[in-house]
Amino acid sequence: MTDAPAGGGALDAARPVLQAVRVSTARVSEMDNACYLLTCTATGAQLLVDAADDAPRLLDLAGGRLDAVVTTHGHRDHHRALPEVVRATGAQVLVGEPDAGDLPVPPDRVLRHGDVVEVGDLRLDVVGLRGHTPGSVALVLHDPSGRVLVLTGDSLFPGGVGATGGDAARFARLLDDVVERLFSVLPDRAEVLPGHGEPTTLGAERPHLAAWRERGW
Repeated sequence: MTDAPAGGGALDAARPVLQAVRVSTARVSEMDNACYLLTCTATGAQLLVDAADDAPRLLDLAGGRLDAVVTTHGHRDHHRALPEVVRATGAQVLVGEPDAGDLPVPPDRVLRHGDVVEVGDLRLDVVGLRGHTPGSVALVLHDPSGRVLVLTGDSLFPGGVGATGGDAARFARLLDDVVERLFSVLPDRAEVLPGHGEPTTLGAERPHLAAWRERGW
């Protein structure tokens, strides 16, 4: 487990400390899923992004209490621990509307592009990123420190967008959504926290957008 998002060595040293939120990360499963716990520093309310696997570890990370779990998309490797986590904590279950039927438990709330998720004093903007799955969502948090966190699930990684099964139309839709709904509206300093692999920033990935579109994946 690690506290605070994003890598970058000297760059990290220049970033202000997060004020409204504490972010802790657990890496679980043979697929190296990244599960993110967001804790409101003012109220202690907690949100888990993707109960991917290893429920005991996630519950330990959260101190046994959660207010909500957002599942970024319906693929099984992102919600294997969801039933056990929900049984233990009573947390609300949130997921993008088109993926709701893929969860092993019924959701308490379905999410649509433009919605807001509130946990304690935290407000996270819901961004629909269609293509990896129809209901994939990212969460965007603007911290008072000036830092911007973007939890992207499997829709955006260092080096490209998520897999679309070789379907050209799905790929185009996903890349269009990522460009229009993330790169076109958020600053380069925005920190991308993906569902697998290491964090990055929009600024680090922006120069490669044309190459991604040309290669088709």
